[in-house]
Amino acid sequence: MSTPPIATDKQADTLIHPGWIIPVTPTGQVMTGYSLAIRGGRIAALMPRADFAGWQADETLELPSHVLLPGLVNAHGHAAMSLLRGYADDYALMPWLEDHMWPAEAAHVSDEFVADGTELAMAEMIRSGTTTFSDMYFFPEATARAVQAAGMRCQLSIPIIGFQTAWARDAGECISKGLALRDTLKHDELITAVFGPHATYTVPEADLARVATLAAELDLPVQIHLHETAAEVLQAVETTGERPIDSLDRLGLLGPRTQCVHMTDLGKQDIALLAASGAHVVHCPRSNMKLGSGICPVTALQEAGVNLALGTDGAASNNTLNLFAELQAAALLAKVSRLDASALPAAAALEMATLGGARALGIDDQVGSLEVGKQADLIAVDLSGPATQPVHNALSQLVYACNGSEVTHNWVAGQPLLRDGRLTTIDTTALAARVANWQQRIATKRTTKA
Repeated sequence: MSTPPIATDKQADTLIHPGWIIPVTPTGQVMTGYSLAIRGGRIAALMPRADFAGWQADETLELPSHVLLPGLVNAHGHAAMSLLRGYADDYALMPWLEDHMWPAEAAHVSDEFVADGTELAMAEMIRSGTTTFSDMYFFPEATARAVQAAGMRCQLSIPIIGFQTAWARDAGECISKGLALRDTLKHDELITAVFGPHATYTVPEADLARVATLAAELDLPVQIHLHETAAEVLQAVETTGERPIDSLDRLGLLGPRTQCVHMTDLGKQDIALLAASGAHVVHCPRSNMKLGSGICPVTALQEAGVNLALGTDGAASNNTLNLFAELQAAALLAKVSRLDASALPAAAALEMATLGGARALGIDDQVGSLEVGKQADLIAVDLSGPATQPVHNALSQLVYACNGSEVTHNWVAGQPLLRDGRLTTIDTTALAARVANWQQRIATKRTTKA
């Protein structure tokens, strides 16, 4: 995609004068007395407010109590599972999947389910500051339609799984349907389609090898659940003689376009392999904690030079899609797991949720930081409330004091999806009625096993 020329004629679509700007790069920088201009969906200017004298804008926002920062990037999730929020809590991963989630999905998942569940997820994410999300779920065609209607930016990780689902009969059909969807979306500026094999234990090796070949031929990213629990790794070693990450490496699936999700059970050799391959790690701290899966060693990964992103996972295992909650959980979990208060400082945690996520998704040339020429994906966060006062350090306040409710504005490619706390592209009243209907349908069909 070619970058349009930056405005030089002092014209803007939107001119924003915030109290603080945190551009994310350089790391840790907090700017005061600066303003930002949006034109043609991109950041046209970022400079001291005084330098905007004489500029004209269709809309000018005075936000003296707000921080302006890049929109958050939710690098892993299953959006439609928001309709199963609270359905089966307090179970470990495999019982949760096998005895509850998979039976419930077999009973309910459809094009309609995915469309409504995705819209519910996006309403939550937009309100809490997410501008880009990666989704791995059935009926991705329905997800794409919902995303287009809402105006978010999305990576569709085409779900590939080796058994029959409501969407496809096997991994081969998943791949075929996914490639067809990719073709229909090739001109969409906000949605990209990538490969999303579920895990090494749910996708036959022959299909993983095919994904590796296609990903190389098409230069497409691959997202996969990997080393989610110690039990998963042990089972793989007992069954195949290999750790899952070694299997991916042997098949040609581990490289700079690979997004490894969870990664709680890692030895030194695994971390060294990740670093050598250039693969990315998507950390989902709250889901990992809630399922009792383990702790991703983020500090060791950072020390090895591995890029880290943040994800919420699905609302059925989190149970929120709020990246501010993940920011705080990631920072605190890193500190207590290392017994080191300096582990994963606020600036590093915020980078994981923005530029780190953009790097993992391969879109860091477009989003993830506030730089002239990049897409205008940004959010404004109000720090005037009692829980965020006084402001000694705006960056620290975002990570350790905010809960997401402070987000008042959300723009994707310069288009406002949230204005003064109100969603502009989602009808929450109509959505609430559909969600209530799903709650009743799911409750009626619930079985003793599901």
